[in-house]
Order: sequence, then C-alpha cells, then structure tokens
Amino acid sequence: MFKKIIFGLSLWLFATTLIFGANFQDGVNAVNKGDYKAALAIFEDLSSKGDAEAQNSLGGMYIYGLGVKQDSNKGILLIEKAANQGLVRAQNNLGLMYYNGQGVRQDYKKAFEWYEKVATQGIAEAQYNLGLMYYNGQGVRQDYKKAFEWFEKAATQGYVYAQYNLGLMYYNGQGLKQDYKKAFEWFEKAAKKGLIEAQNNLGNMYYFGQGVKQDYKKAKEYFGKACDGGNQIACINYKKLNP
Repeated sequence: MFKKIIFGLSLWLFATTLIFGANFQDGVNAVNKGDYKAALAIFEDLSSKGDAEAQNSLGGMYIYGLGVKQDSNKGILLIEKAANQGLVRAQNNLGLMYYNGQGVRQDYKKAFEWYEKVATQGIAEAQYNLGLMYYNGQGVRQDYKKAFEWFEKAATQGYVYAQYNLGLMYYNGQGLKQDYKKAFEWFEKAAKKGLIEAQNNLGNMYYFGQGVKQDYKKAKEYFGKACDGGNQIACINYKKLNP
C-alpha cells in the first residue's frame, strides 16, 4: 500500500517565491489565518494572470470548499492548468488525486502518468510512489526490476519507506538476486530513522544471523525499539527473548 500522505493545505498552498504586486504570500497568509474570502480574491486575481502557484492553490480551495462552494471539477481544471505549466507540486497533487480517487474517478493509469512526470524531476516521494505502482502492477504492467530502480532512486535521497522496500526486495530476492547483507544494510538505514517495521526486521536478522553475525542481544535491542514504537509482532519477539 501507498504511504498515507497528508493531503491538505500544506500540500496545496506552500510556496517558495513571492509575486510582486498581488502577492501570493498574502494569499497563503490569509489561508493560515482562516480568512478564505481574502485568499480567494488574491488567488483568483493571480490565477487569471496565469500564475501556476495560484491556480494550484485556488484549485485546492475549490476541492475542499474553502471560502467557496465546493466544486471538484473546477478544482481539477485549475490544478491541471498549473500542472501543464510544469508546477511539480500540482503534478504530484494530480497523481495523488487520481490514485486515491479524490475529486476524480480513480484512475491508476493517469496517476502513474503524473507520478512519472514528477519522479523524472527527481522528487523522492514520487519516485517511491512510482516504484510502488510498478511493484503492485497498478496503472502499469508489474515489473519488480523497474520497482527496484525507482525505490533505489528515492532511497538514495534518504526516503525512509523506499529504503525499507529495498531491504524487503533484497531479502526476498524480488527482481534481483537475494542478498541478506544488502537487505540488512537498507533495513538498518530505515531503522535508524525510527521505522518500526525495519527495526523488527533487523531484530529478526540478528536473531537468525542473516546478513550479519548472530547476536541475541542486538536482536532483543531492536525488538524492544520496535515494540516501544507500537509494533506488536516485535513485542512478541521481545518477550520470547525475555522470558
């Protein structure tokens, strides 16, 4: 499954540049204050002038019905305008919306197309999502090798879920030769970032001596970390080592 992504105002409205005259940041500030009427006026003005950030944000307001009657169709059209201008944030939004069926009919093929546009621009989250679509065969023919390639791109940028998935693919030998040592290395990277599933897997690998020298003490340590984080399987494993 896809990592749950917070699909809210921060996604729609975050901007890195200011627009002189009618200031985009003023619109962002108005939204943050809950003054949707003012934000709507600013974004509409900028959007009519072809500003992609404003189109994307205005589309979000129509999707969620913020300061305006909810209109998913209008929201989608505005976001598409921004995406077609090359705004990466808008392109990623469309991928999310088509994947989840939010405001549009669910369409994995279109989700894949938009994620691919974003992924080729080096955005780790999209690279990860594209890898998942290849892995699960959603919107594209299932291809473990392609999935591995995209996970690796995201993982080398530090994307923790991609690091974990690489560990799984090395561990299970999916799309490549099984390699416990490399599986351990990727699980370790993800575990250091607090991912409890990776911590539990490290515990198992220490316990069975897979890709690393067998070490019950280390196994117990990682089971304990994962258990503290809420992983119930790790709690069971920890209790077995601590009767």
